[in-house]
Amino acid sequence: MSTRIRLARAGSKNRPFFRIVVSDKRSPRDGKFIEKLGTYNPLLPKEDENRVLFDEERVKYWLSKGATPSYKMAIFLSKSNLVEKPPIPEQTKKHLPKVKKKEGEDKKDTAPKAEAKPEEKPQEQAKPEEKPKEEAIKDEAKPQEEPKSENNSDKKD
Repeated sequence: MSTRIRLARAGSKNRPFFRIVVSDKRSPRDGKFIEKLGTYNPLLPKEDENRVLFDEERVKYWLSKGATPSYKMAIFLSKSNLVEKPPIPEQTKKHLPKVKKKEGEDKKDTAPKAEAKPEEKPQEQAKPEEKPKEEAIKDEAKPQEEPKSENNSDKKD
């Protein structure tokens, strides 16, 4: 069974309070745990001694048995020199501007725009010419249909 030293939330809404527990890795955050090792109160100032309290002897015991601390617990334990400080994960590059698209747009902007503009203008000119022809055909068809419907209505009366 793989065990983990982690935080389990016990506080109410907008009043967080956490228990430091040892639990099975597969159990839910606030679910069943093996042993309670301490508490963490994030509402207290960072300099306060009572912000993070845990039993160092029991933590050492569970670490010797192979329990792995969660990221936040590893930070707390590193301040007590029980575990090495975890590496800071690198930020994703989603916040950086997309370089490839900018370069691609610059290349597309120079050559294709010059070619695309002349091609678009004749197409735009052709479309308005076609529309009046279609409208003219529709106008011619409508008057022919109207008399037929009138004739049908006359027959019914």
